[in-house]
Amino acid sequence: MTLGSAVRKIFLPALLPIFGGAMLMVPVVSFAAGQKIEKHFTVKGHPVVMIQNVADGRIEVKSWKNSEVVVNASQPSNKVGLDMEQADDRIDVIANILDTSAPQSELSENIQLTVPEQTELQIKTQTGLIYVEQVIGDMKLESIAGDVHLKEVSGYIIVHTTGGSLVCTQCSGKLDFNSISGSAQILQPSLKSVNLITTTGNILFDGDFIRTGIYTMKSGRGLVEVRFSGTDSFDLNAQTSSGVVENRAEAFLKPDTHGLRRNASKYAKGLFGTVGNGLAKVELSSFSGTVRILKRD
Repeated sequence: MTLGSAVRKIFLPALLPIFGGAMLMVPVVSFAAGQKIEKHFTVKGHPVVMIQNVADGRIEVKSWKNSEVVVNASQPSNKVGLDMEQADDRIDVIANILDTSAPQSELSENIQLTVPEQTELQIKTQTGLIYVEQVIGDMKLESIAGDVHLKEVSGYIIVHTTGGSLVCTQCSGKLDFNSISGSAQILQPSLKSVNLITTTGNILFDGDFIRTGIYTMKSGRGLVEVRFSGTDSFDLNAQTSSGVVENRAEAFLKPDTHGLRRNASKYAKGLFGTVGNGLAKVELSSFSGTVRILKRD
C-alpha cells in the first residue's frame, strides 16, 4: 500500500502531524449540523492558499505573524463536505456539495482563515462574501454573485465577478477588476496600476494618483466617478458615446501640457486636460452612462 492510499484511509480525528513537509491529505469530511472544524498547517516560507467553495458561504482571510495557516469552517447541515490538503507551503481547501437534492438553505460553508502576513491567495466562490484584510501577496479572487471586500491588502490583485461588487479600502500595488454587473469602490488607495471594467456597474475612485501610475476605468452603462486631491498630478482622457461627461474640477483641469493631440471619436464626447504636472495617466469611459470628475473636499 502506498503512503498516498494509506493517508486517504485515515479520518480527520486520527490525523497527526507525522508527515512533516510531505503531502498531508485530509479527506472530504461531512460533519453534523452546526459543528465546527479547525485545522492547523505549519509552513516555512510564504504560503500559497487556494480555496474553492462550490457551496454558498462567507470566506474570510486575516493575517498574523505566525508561520501557520489556520482553517476554521462551519456549516448549518451535513450536506457539504470539506477537503483539505497540504503540499509543502501550498494549502488547498475545497468545499464540496454532498447532496445536490438538499435545499439551498443547507448548502453553505463558512470558511475563516488566518494566514502569515505574506501569503498568496487564490479563492473561488459562488455567492458568499470574500473578505481579505492585511494580507501582502498576489491574489486572484473569483465570485459569481458574492461581493469582495479588501482592506489594507497589497500585491497584484485580480478580482473577477459576474454580479458581485468590489470595495477596496487602503489597497496598494496593482488592481485588475472585471465584472458584468458588479460595481467597484476604490477608497484611499496607494495603487500604481488600476484597470476597472464593468458592463453595467458603477465605478468610484476616491484617492490619490501615484506618480507615473496608469489608471483605466470603464463602464458600459454605469457611472464612472473620480475624486482627486489638489496635490494630484495626472493627464486626463474622459469619454462617453451617448452619456454625459461632467467636469466639476474646472479650476484644476487645464489644457494638456504635454502637447499631445487628443481627439475624441466623432461618435463620442470627450474631456481632455492636465491636473498638476500630468505625471500619472487617467483614462475614464462610459458608453451610455456618466463620467464625472471632481476634487475631494
